[in-house]
Amino acid sequence: MTSRDWAPRGAGTDPAGAPASAGGHAGEPGEPGEPGDGTVAGGEAGGGGANPAGGDTAGGGPGIAGAGSAGGLAAAMIARSGTPEAAWQAWPDLGAWPELDPPVAADVPAALVVAPHPDDEVLGVGGLMALLRRAGVPVTVLAVTDGDASHPGSRTVTPERLVGLRAEERRAALAELGLADVAVHRLGVPDGVAAAHERLVADEITRRLDDGMWCLATYAEDGHPDHEATGRAAAAAAARTGATLLEFPVWTWHWAVPGDARVPWHRARRVPLPAELAAAKRRAASRFVTQIMPLSPAPEDVAPVPPPVLARLLRASETIFWPDR
Repeated sequence: MTSRDWAPRGAGTDPAGAPASAGGHAGEPGEPGEPGDGTVAGGEAGGGGANPAGGDTAGGGPGIAGAGSAGGLAAAMIARSGTPEAAWQAWPDLGAWPELDPPVAADVPAALVVAPHPDDEVLGVGGLMALLRRAGVPVTVLAVTDGDASHPGSRTVTPERLVGLRAEERRAALAELGLADVAVHRLGVPDGVAAAHERLVADEITRRLDDGMWCLATYAEDGHPDHEATGRAAAAAAARTGATLLEFPVWTWHWAVPGDARVPWHRARRVPLPAELAAAKRRAASRFVTQIMPLSPAPEDVAPVPPPVLARLLRASETIFWPDR
């Protein structure tokens, strides 16, 4: 969900720099060492995403402001933690949105979850994925990048090692949710520059969708360049195939504020999680050790997903944006 060369720019009570990604790796399906398509091998390095100079992104979202050095961004990320979860919990609308109708296999033939980075699928809609499986709906994950640039400049771990670590973390997290057998297809798009491969991503999503399927993808104006590119690609694929697109916010909770006019709250639907599933999601999140714990005391090894960010994603319910009809 993160990498370190960008900062979401928005009107949060404490707008902060959160991390972004760069690099790339190939291999599909499964994790490192398993055979696969290898859709994109290697790729350009460099993070920073779509708009290092700041301003609005191509998707019309809040925009990405250049963050300067990784060390400076790391400090800003910790000091500026975005809109506090307490502010969201105090907003009456958060608990008043309509509930998403429980998924039924007869109505949803299959679901494809498109994740920009390893952890976005679990932190964004891990509970909904589990509910879909419990309802008998086949679920598949399409991993756009391998998230290998979450720690640029680290002397503790290389990008190549991060590919393996983060794949292992995702598999362990899915297992906590009862999703150990879910297929994960990796595209290996360079982390941090998914927008440069948006057409390829849209084509890969398209060939995995069919009429009536659900496509779950990050919100197309989420504030992170990879999240937005993934959301736009998923929207294009859903339009081509007749699939239903369900967008989920991740970094929106960071830069937005309750009632923010830039966010389509009128499309919001709640996905209440049973207590045991909410607990399982917390255990799943704890598996992303490279993202929630510092790798070392060095500033370049700071945790990209600190507690204030994680708290907004581990509520007793998840949020999706249902399409306008």
